[in-house]
Amino acid sequence: MLGITRGHLFRLLAAILCVAGLVWLGMTYLIPAPPSQIIIGTSPVGEHYHNLGTRYQGILAAADMKVELRATNGAKENLGLLNDPNSGIQLAFMQGGISNGALAPDLMSLGRIDHQIFWLFYPAGETLTDLAQLRGKRIGLGAEGSGDRAVCEKILAVAGITYDNTTLVTVAPENVVNNLDGGAIDAVFRNFSPESPVLDALLRGPQYRLMSFAEAEALTRIFPYLVRLVLPKGAIDLARKMPGTDTALVATTNVLLARKDIHPAVVDLLAQTTLQAHSTPGLFRKVGEFPTETDPEYPISQGARDFYRNGPSFLNRYLPFWMTNYAQRFLAVLVAVIAIVVPVFNYGPKLFLWLIRDRVRRLYRRLRMVDKALLLEPDSARMQTLHAELENIARAANIVPMHSSDLFFELRAHIDRTRRHLASVDAQNGAAKVA
Repeated sequence: MLGITRGHLFRLLAAILCVAGLVWLGMTYLIPAPPSQIIIGTSPVGEHYHNLGTRYQGILAAADMKVELRATNGAKENLGLLNDPNSGIQLAFMQGGISNGALAPDLMSLGRIDHQIFWLFYPAGETLTDLAQLRGKRIGLGAEGSGDRAVCEKILAVAGITYDNTTLVTVAPENVVNNLDGGAIDAVFRNFSPESPVLDALLRGPQYRLMSFAEAEALTRIFPYLVRLVLPKGAIDLARKMPGTDTALVATTNVLLARKDIHPAVVDLLAQTTLQAHSTPGLFRKVGEFPTETDPEYPISQGARDFYRNGPSFLNRYLPFWMTNYAQRFLAVLVAVIAIVVPVFNYGPKLFLWLIRDRVRRLYRRLRMVDKALLLEPDSARMQTLHAELENIARAANIVPMHSSDLFFELRAHIDRTRRHLASVDAQNGAAKVA
């Protein structure tokens, strides 16, 4: 009735399919659902990163996020796995001094989470006050290729301690005490997990001494990723005054690194997890010191930065993770639909008016053909055809809606004019027959 043809219907159907396809593509690729499982690269079982991973695993389980812990040799292997998109590792723990954002452009930080402290213990029979005194001794270090060992070697190197003048050997944490007691090594220099029973035994054992880094401040200037910490007198055992004096230590800060293609919803969830896991006070940290919203080596995730500054979003504050995800995707699709529908409603009336005008134009073309035929002195049979055509045009004109009455009355005026012309030609033809 409105002159809508199969072509119009086909174009309308094609438009609907295109919009549906765009929405589907948006939901699938632009707003994909977050994964239900993540894999975190840690460290050997029992060491600090693996203990952290276990803590994260428990926190994330409450949000129905499954966490697989991938035991590795530590920071260096974690870096390689993160840089390999086929490894399946999306997150890993890392320490400062191993790499940076320029060398690993596909990675981002979710904030610094705690300290990685480097402890140097030696037998109580002697006194070490300077790193240079280690020259020529046998020093136990972390595993070859580990981030722990890499940083320790750098610190020793600036003090003149190298493989050329000192014996640097690998000592597993569980063998440290036996090697020190048996004389296999003269000192051990490596990091230990704060929960490590080996560290507790070394700190409390009267046969071991913890070296105070007199050059700690200088080391932080040479290596910007290092920080100076102080273990206060009596912090381990106040009654026994352990340690007996304030002890200067050097440390890096650990970071939770992620691939930049990780889902934003997972970033939000991990930011909540790091805050829950690391915001409490500890031996070397104050309340709220960790996690940090800045990172000296890697670009920090904007989502994590916003969370640390402003806290959880409205949805994250009141809804569980799985509901937050669906709500965010629904809102995103709703905004997209509104962005599409509003212009449609805006242009819909214009399109309808165009269809009406197009219909009127076609009626005018038919009317003009009737007028043109009248100029050719048609016979009676042709006149009957013209009468029928004019009545069809008049009936078709009735489809013009009320809000376009100007078009309707203008068209009716021209139809009436043509009807009068047709009647005049009929009268002339009748007079000619009488004569």
